[in-house]
Amino acid sequence: MAVKALIFLGLLLLALSFVTARRASHNEARAEAAFPPEGEIVDVDGVAVHAVVMGQGPDVVLIHGSSGNTRDMTFALAPILAENFRVIVFDRPGLGYSDSFNISGETIDEQAEILQKAASQLGADKPIVAGQSYGGSVSLAWAVTRPENISALVLIAPAAIPWETPLDAFNQLAATATGNTLALPLITAFVPDWYVEKTLDQVFAPQTAPEGYLDHFGPGLTIRRASMHANARQRANLLEEIRALQPRYGEIDVPTEIVHGSADTTVGLGWHSERLIDEIPDAELIELPGIGHMPQVVAAPEVAAAIERAAQRAGLR
Repeated sequence: MAVKALIFLGLLLLALSFVTARRASHNEARAEAAFPPEGEIVDVDGVAVHAVVMGQGPDVVLIHGSSGNTRDMTFALAPILAENFRVIVFDRPGLGYSDSFNISGETIDEQAEILQKAASQLGADKPIVAGQSYGGSVSLAWAVTRPENISALVLIAPAAIPWETPLDAFNQLAATATGNTLALPLITAFVPDWYVEKTLDQVFAPQTAPEGYLDHFGPGLTIRRASMHANARQRANLLEEIRALQPRYGEIDVPTEIVHGSADTTVGLGWHSERLIDEIPDAELIELPGIGHMPQVVAAPEVAAAIERAAQRAGLR
């Protein structure tokens, strides 16, 4: 009887794995069909980088945050900027439609390098670089490690100062091979849309995701297995990378604007931007009262104004 029970259990687990994998693949294909690449694929040393280009004027590169893609920036901010700038929006490596290329998780230095090379291929040799949250960390790495390829820096709720809170349990698990094999397929296959929407509103708190954002952003792209794994690996490595980068913030010598909401509980204004302002020479801080972690969506005109000020300070107007 024990042997029969074990055989039955094994067959049950095998069937569950098959159904999960098939359903996950179906959901990923459905998400990609509903939310295809918005722009073009740039080949950078054999790595595909997805870029959306719009508008005319001085070059601005926009870099999205954790779990994001180009659509986070093209919902509100990029169209405003495109009236006066040539805007290049990138998918970071492993997210959206850009390739992952480091099985240990692409570092912020590596991401800055490949995005800078992609921008150069698109004719933007010295753009304004603007990044939100994790994208702010990549933007800081760009400014420090590639100073000849940036004209101004705009940081939107940036993760910039080493923090003390541990990585959340989900990303700890998702960063591992075990989590990637066992847990992530279940999420892709079975997490309902209502739960994704609830989680998204938590990111926007105290605001909520504005009308139309969900239909534009495509959360199904975020919960693809490879995207969650790539994002988690990057998140797992970020703290040590920020610790290594922070001593070099004083080397940044381009005009810098920092935009941060006072109600941001994800990347706190007081811990990050109010301390960062003292480490970058001549940086300016714009505090947005009552705004949470997503100013590029809920306060896009204010973020666009900061980018315009950076352009003027850099002599691009």
